Amino acid sequence: MHLTLKTEATQPASANFLQQQARFDDFLGRFNQERPHQALGMRVPGEVYTPSPRPYQGLGDLDYPLHDWTATVTRCGRICYNRRKINLSIVFAGQNVGVKQVSDQIWLVSFMHYDLGYFDHETCRLEPIENPFSPKVLPMSPE
Repeated sequence: MHLTLKTEATQPASANFLQQQARFDDFLGRFNQERPHQALGMRVPGEVYTPSPRPYQGLGDLDYPLHDWTATVTRCGRICYNRRKINLSIVFAGQNVGVKQVSDQIWLVSFMHYDLGYFDHETCRLEPIENPFSPKVLPMSPE
C-alpha cells in the first residue's frame, strides 16, 4: 500500500497543501471503495469494514492531586507561569498537565503519570526528560 500511495499520490508532489490533500483523499477513495484486495478475497476494504462497537470517549478529566497546580495546555502547546509562556507541544493542546515544584525555582511538568520535563523560574524553558513514553525496562536482578 505504501508504495502505491507514494507513486499515485505523491510523485510528483502537488503545488500546494490543499492540492496534495485532495490527491490523498482521491487515493483513499479508490483504495477503500474501488480497488479489490487479494488479502480480502478480492473485495474492497469498504465492504468488510465495521466501526468499533466501543467509540472513543476521550481521556476525561485529568486530575493531579500530588502536584502544586494544574494547567491547561493552550492551542499552541503552551502553559503559562507568572505571565511567561512555557512551550510543551501542540500534541497536548486542550489537555491538563500537572506542575509540581521539586526544588527552589525548579518545576516538574507531568501528563497523566508521565513526567515530561523540568523548567526553572528564570528561563521558563522546558528541558525534556529522555522520552517519558518509552517502555520502562527494569535491570535484571543479580544472582
